[in-house]
Order: sequence, then structure tokens, then C-alpha cells
Amino acid sequence: MIEGIDIPDRRGRTGLDRYGRDLTGNPRVRIRDVEVLACDWYVLRKTTFDYRHADGHWSREQRENYDRGDGATILLYDADRRTVLLTRQFRLPAYVNGHPDGMLIETAAGLLDGDSPEEAIRREAAEETGHTVGRPEYVFAVYMSPGSVTERVHFFAAPYGSGTATDAGGGIAAEGEDISVLELPFADTLAMIRDGSIADAKTIMLLQWAALDGPFRSDSVAGPAANR
Repeated sequence: MIEGIDIPDRRGRTGLDRYGRDLTGNPRVRIRDVEVLACDWYVLRKTTFDYRHADGHWSREQRENYDRGDGATILLYDADRRTVLLTRQFRLPAYVNGHPDGMLIETAAGLLDGDSPEEAIRREAAEETGHTVGRPEYVFAVYMSPGSVTERVHFFAAPYGSGTATDAGGGIAAEGEDISVLELPFADTLAMIRDGSIADAKTIMLLQWAALDGPFRSDSVAGPAANR
């Protein structure tokens, strides 16, 4: 009996080796086997598949993919004051891969954990920043690291202000979160991207969206686009 396959793992899951076996959307891909390598909290699988190349020949391939579920992130902004709310917290993977102290500046974010993307991001925004927002604007959804991680992240934006502040934020201490909330001038965040102070991909994407198409786009940018 194997944990996560025949018997429940620590999260009560079974059948984790069946994920991805029945895919039929791409006729050039034939799934042959799915092996669960680890399922401590998230799931690491090795998938064996046949792939038909552009010249017609088939090859047998293997890929490991890490399944941590889908996530959501949100940019909180004050268009009148031209500020944004970001967070700062310790990220071990960044620390072990060259970041000076692992303290990354980010937009509020979290996993869906069974909720809809909108429900999840409103929850995460409240927990991390202390602001309870209304219905957020949906921006886009992207695969952040499609070569190895299955996660798709849903991007949102919403205004904040004194009326949305309902708590101190900081995350959930019982889950090991120790999050600082940063209110920054939007112009400063763009400079921080340039000098490397902001190095988180989802945060950079939302800040650049805010400058190009979002609440901080200039009339010179918005005008020509509107006339096309």
C-alpha cells in the first residue's frame, strides 16, 4: 500500500498517480505512465509520454512536474495618491538561489485551496495586507514556470484606502507567516524593478500592467491605444 495512491497521504489524498493520465487534447502526445515521487504537502510526479516531433518521428520522454495547486495574486492601488500596497516576507528558495537575504517584496498572493480565484485573493489580501476589498478586477492568468511547475496564477487588481482597512495584516502566524506591509509610491516601484529591489515575477508583471493598461497608465499611452 502506497501513501497518496492506495491510502490517504497527510492531506487525505489518494489516486495521485492518476492525475494527467487521461489527457487527449494533443494528438502528438501519448501519456504512458505517471509515477508519484513525493507527496509530503504538494505533489511531485514523473510522467512518461511519447511525443511526435515536427518531422513525424516519435520519441519516449520523461518529465518531472511539481503540483502545488493554482494560485492568485493582487495589486492593491490608490490611484489618487498614486501608491500601491506590497508585502515583504522571507522566501527560502530565493535565499538559497542568490537573493541576498531572501526577503522578497511582492504583491499579496496565495494558493486557491479549493476556493475560486476571486474568493482566494480576497482572503489573501485581507490576511496579508489587512484590507478587505470588493470585487477585484481580473487581469489575466499565466503559467509562471511551465517547464516544471503545473501552477497557473490568476492576476487581479483592486483599489484600497482607509475604508478597506479592516485589520493589521501580516499573515497567519500559526502558519509561519511573518509579513510586512509596504505602502510605496508607484513611481518608486518601477525604479525598484530597474535596480533589482523588486525581483518577484508576479509583482513585476502587475506593476508593469498598471503602468501600461491599469490605473497608472498615462494619457499618452492610453490615448493612441484607444484610437486604433
